[in-house]
Amino acid sequence: MTHRTVGHPPGLPDGDPRAHVDAPAPDCPVEIALAALRGRWTTLVVRELLGGDRSYSELRESLPRLSEKVLSERLAQLAGAGVVTRERRAGWPATVRYGLTPRGRRLGPVLQALWDWGAEEG
Repeated sequence: MTHRTVGHPPGLPDGDPRAHVDAPAPDCPVEIALAALRGRWTTLVVRELLGGDRSYSELRESLPRLSEKVLSERLAQLAGAGVVTRERRAGWPATVRYGLTPRGRRLGPVLQALWDWGAEEG
């Protein structure tokens, strides 16, 4: 997907009709990706899950400044976007594990590219 202001550098789809719009559209792949990652803390939750499945408590421990309310919201948002799975495991007490879907794991290189771009000096 290419926004009109970007042009068509190598690696971006020139033949996809979604790349030739004059306003953001909900079916735009870039808009879909940005919506999945929207909100403060979202990328950090994904970063933690890139290391493997975690319980809610483990996520809270790894991100102690993240409120329970926001963590719950981000996990629900990521699950709704098809990025995170929620698996309830039987036992006493029952446990819930969160993990990345295959689609979610593919965000690893995306986050790395964003990191690399942001780390460049202007």
